[in-house]
Amino acid sequence: MPVQAGATIDPRATRARVLDAAARLFYDRSLAAVGMREIATASNASQLTIYRYFESKEGLAAAVARERSDRIHAWLLQSLAPLDPGPTRVLALFDLLTRWFAEQGFRGCAVINYAADSRGGLSAHEVTRGHLARYRDLLERLLIEAGVPEPVPLARQLLLLIEGATVVTQIDGDGAAGADARRAAETLLASSLAKGQ
Repeated sequence: MPVQAGATIDPRATRARVLDAAARLFYDRSLAAVGMREIATASNASQLTIYRYFESKEGLAAAVARERSDRIHAWLLQSLAPLDPGPTRVLALFDLLTRWFAEQGFRGCAVINYAADSRGGLSAHEVTRGHLARYRDLLERLLIEAGVPEPVPLARQLLLLIEGATVVTQIDGDGAAGADARRAAETLLASSLAKGQ
């Protein structure tokens, strides 16, 4: 799209607009259902500009997924930071996710959706693995702070609860899976702490 005479071009702002438009469209309708022309129109950028920044639709989708992962983990860290270390802080993670699941328009985790939409492409596996690894790292830190004697296996189990609840909520749409996952996490956490005494 032509730039108006006298207007300055801010590459960072253009890139951010493209990412925001693509993120919204991919999340609402899926990667396969959205074309580059539609993203160009929604972001007020030319397709040539989009390809210059991201090289391909897959490159754009990977950038969207990375940005979403960054946002999710920054939100979790910021929300958990004021809480004292311990079991309550571990379970607060599940409370945050349950509130997220209850938001209007919740359609699952954009990063996991990207992996499904991409049919397991190399970039999708890399981005999604990184996202899940960040969850495991966060869970391990929270569990160590809570005094869990074997945090690594419990972190994996809690991640299964998180991702399972996310997918079930996306499909069922009623949000009960988040509360169920929290109760299961509470049981696993109590059991692990009891073994360490």
